[in-house]
Amino acid sequence: MLGAREPSIYGKESLARINERLARIAKREGAALETFQSNHEGALIERVHRAKKQRISWIIVNPGGLTHTSVALRDALAAVAIPFLEVHLSNIYSREPFRRHSYFSDLAVGTICGLGSRAYEFALQFALHSN
Repeated sequence: MLGAREPSIYGKESLARINERLARIAKREGAALETFQSNHEGALIERVHRAKKQRISWIIVNPGGLTHTSVALRDALAAVAIPFLEVHLSNIYSREPFRRHSYFSDLAVGTICGLGSRAYEFALQFALHSN
């Protein structure tokens, strides 16, 4: 729904367009990039588990509404021990009080929020140039 759902909060850019931009950046840097989106918590957990088997070096995750509710996704990220960056398009700290708590931030290498879709670019650049 990105690009259509509450564009005043999340912007008008579609996830497909964001992913295209990220793919161009990764290609330019000579890196592989795989994207995955699901509205199903179990599918996200399974994808995180597969990342360990694939020897993925970084995860960039926008947990969306699961940020405030999903101990299971948090546990999956903790279990695989792959460094990850938490991304939010909106500033979760300037929104409703329940959105100000993240089950992920204390495990994440860093959290980027409130910068719109550019947050994904910043996260990707950090992951590409860390080490």
